[in-house]
Amino acid sequence: MLIDFEDLEGKNIEVEISGGIIHKGTLLDSGLDVIVLYDYKNHSYLYIPFIHVQSIKETVLDKGEDDSYQPLTEKPIETDGISFRKVLTSAKGLFVQVYVTGNKSIHGYLTSIMNDYFVFYSPVFKTMYISMNHVKWLIPFPPDAKPYSLNKEISSRKPLAIPLARSFDEQLKKLESQLVIIDGGDQSEKIGLLQKIRNNKITLITGDGVPVLRNVEHIKTIQLP
Repeated sequence: MLIDFEDLEGKNIEVEISGGIIHKGTLLDSGLDVIVLYDYKNHSYLYIPFIHVQSIKETVLDKGEDDSYQPLTEKPIETDGISFRKVLTSAKGLFVQVYVTGNKSIHGYLTSIMNDYFVFYSPVFKTMYISMNHVKWLIPFPPDAKPYSLNKEISSRKPLAIPLARSFDEQLKKLESQLVIIDGGDQSEKIGLLQKIRNNKITLITGDGVPVLRNVEHIKTIQLP
């Protein structure tokens, strides 16, 4: 029997994400490139780009996952004809959680949406440029939620006043000759001077002076220290 997203909407499903990550909940909505999952365990809405979905199947929730808890009638992000880009555009200015790499989620605000990346302001990491291709899911918080319980003055969005390019690689060119942190600096070789970008590769000079070539396609986030 052939099934598609519309056959699973309103049902409890298990979604496997790239990296062997499993999410369970109710499929609320779907588009060509994104699905909306309600996670009963954490009482949150997950907007998951389909590019990172490995598999989906109907399932029975584990013991302790309360499927009697009903999602809010209005989703935190409402779009007319759902797509990942429309989700990002609607989430602009909202306090959200973005998961891109490793075991780290980033909390903050989307401030600008470009062709293949967006600008993200985090009270902790400050201004970040995040490739859309590497976002595994996005969770919006209620309108009254405060990041890290900070007051508005501390958590207010203050993105760097750097002119924005339309594409991610063009934005990297604007960061040439500056110190940068790639993917949150999870490795020492991802922190250094962005010397040059050419032919979809960057040359990064690390702290010990060693030049390292990095494939732009695998850069998830980049920020200035």
